[in-house]
This record gives sequence, structure tokens and C-alpha cells, in this order.
Amino acid sequence: MKEVHYNDYLELDKILDAQFLESDKLNQHAHDEMLFIVIHQTYELWFKQLLFEVNSVAEIMEKPVNDNSPGLQTVVHRLNRVVSILKVLVHQIDIMETMTPMDFLDFRDMLRPASGFQSWQFKELEARLGLKYQHRHGQEYYISQLRQQQIDIIKKAESQKSLLQLLNGWLERMPFFEEGSLWAEYKSLGADPGNTGLHQFWADYRQLYSGSLAEAENANKAYFDKVFLDSSASEENQLSPRASRAALFIMLYRGYPILQLPFQLLNNLLEIDEQMSTWRYRHMSMVHRIIGTRIGTGGSTGKEYLKGALDKHYVFAEIARLTSFLIERRRLPELSKAMEVRLGFVQK
Repeated sequence: MKEVHYNDYLELDKILDAQFLESDKLNQHAHDEMLFIVIHQTYELWFKQLLFEVNSVAEIMEKPVNDNSPGLQTVVHRLNRVVSILKVLVHQIDIMETMTPMDFLDFRDMLRPASGFQSWQFKELEARLGLKYQHRHGQEYYISQLRQQQIDIIKKAESQKSLLQLLNGWLERMPFFEEGSLWAEYKSLGADPGNTGLHQFWADYRQLYSGSLAEAENANKAYFDKVFLDSSASEENQLSPRASRAALFIMLYRGYPILQLPFQLLNNLLEIDEQMSTWRYRHMSMVHRIIGTRIGTGGSTGKEYLKGALDKHYVFAEIARLTSFLIERRRLPELSKAMEVRLGFVQK
């Protein structure tokens, strides 16, 4: 077998020879430009790894995934890795902030019109996670500065089923409300489902939830019905009412063994949104600190554009909103013995 050398395996000659300072080309050496290049090259390498992990998760979830299977364990493990990488991206800003505004001005104008806005890998990652075009901030120029090959990659990512769409399909397959035998001994509170078509459990839960609301929260009753009952097509929602009910059930009864991995999956997605939001906020604050209100090198509005993206680019907001519908553990409907056996390791 051929011997492998560390230098050759990592292609270090290519990587370590890939830093060319614009300031040196103009004989105006700016010391901090090396840091600027290395930081951004490192970001792009991490973006590549994030795409690798997210694409692998999507490939697994395109197949029927058992709620208590090695496949689901792999999904949770890789999403946890995505979260860990995103935390590293946030902390890299600490290094970038060792560069002062005057240090940056030494070479900033030499970079035009190059901009982090041209990071096609990051836009591809957002699309693979589930950020739809109509939800993007700055739609009119989000691909205007990219090369055609990069635009094609992003458009392909937008045409594929996103992680959020695959999650919706997985949640809709949750079988617990299709197995009538699991509810034979369920002690209902007797809430009237009316013409909603709701399973008796959800009619009971709806009643308990309504009773838990303060007077100022009465609008949440209609919000509950919109999220969990309204099946009308909407471009605003990527989680169906059925999928939303399944996700809420996982959150409510996550203490049962079979629901622990599904809960970790949902929690990892919320953590991904939180870390990406933290990264955007830190980026925005850094830009404001270094260039103030000036426009970006690529022509964007700088801090204002980043603030718009921070406010709008939450991919998994539909999962986060489900916490609005939780009630205290002590008030949860008591599941039947058959359901407890199905969800855990309780002996018959």
C-alpha cells in the first residue's frame, strides 16, 4: 500500500500558498490583510463541511426514518456536529475583532467590489436548511454579484427538498395517532372536538391550553387553531398542522425513551437557528464597529443589510413558535398504559 505523507494528504502546498495580499501587489503592505484572508478562507472551509453534513442528513431523511433507529441517531449526531461548527464560526469573530478600524482601512479599498456577500456556499447552506427565496432579505441583489456557475448551484439547492421540508414529511408520518388501540384506555377530559376533526387527545389538550392562558393571551386561542387546525395552503408555513401537532407531542412527552431522539433533533434545529442568528448579530456588530455607517465593499448597505438578514432569516421559526403552546407537565393529559408501553420501556 502506498505511504501517505501528512503534507500531501492535506494538500498543504496548495492551502498554505493560497494567500495573496492585494496590498503587496500594490507595494503597500498591510499587515492585517493576511489575517483577513485566512479568516475568510477558514469560513469557507467550514461552510463546505456544514454543507457536507446537512446534505448527508437530507439524504437519510429522504427515506422513511424509524423514530427509534440508527438512522435517526446518525441524523441527531450530525446535526449536533453542525451546531458545534457554528459555535466555532461565532468565536472566529473574536479573532477578527483584533483588527482595528485603521488596520482595515489600510487595505479595504483595494478589495472592491469583493464582498462576503459573494459567499455562494453560505447562500447554498441557507437554502438547503430551508430558507426560501420569498423569505430572503434583499431579494433584488442576493445573487446579483455571483458568477453564473454559482447561481446555478444555489438555484439547484432551492429546487431540492430542504431539511425543513423533509422534517415536515418525517413528522407527518408519526404513527401514534393512527393506532387506535393505543387510545382504548385513554381517560379523556371530555372536551368537545366539534367539527374540527381533532383526535380526542388534541381536543382535551386544546381545552387545557385555553384554560392556562392569561386574559391578555386570549388571542393565542385563535393562533392555536391556525397552527394546528388550518390546513389551507400557505406560502408562509412549511410545517403542516399535522406535522406541528407531532412536533408539539414530542416536546410535551420527550421524557419517554422513544421520543428522546426526535426531541434532540428538533432541539438541534432550534440551536442551528440560534447559532446562525448569533453569528449574524456578531458580524453586524463587528461591521458597525469597524466601518460605522459606510457601505460594504460589494455595495450593500453594510450594517443595515446585515440587520435586515438578522431579523428575517430564521429558518426554523415554525418549530420555535411551538413553545407558545406548551403547558406545565403536571397538567398534561395522562396517556394510556398501552401508549406508555409504545413510547418507552414500561412492562406490560
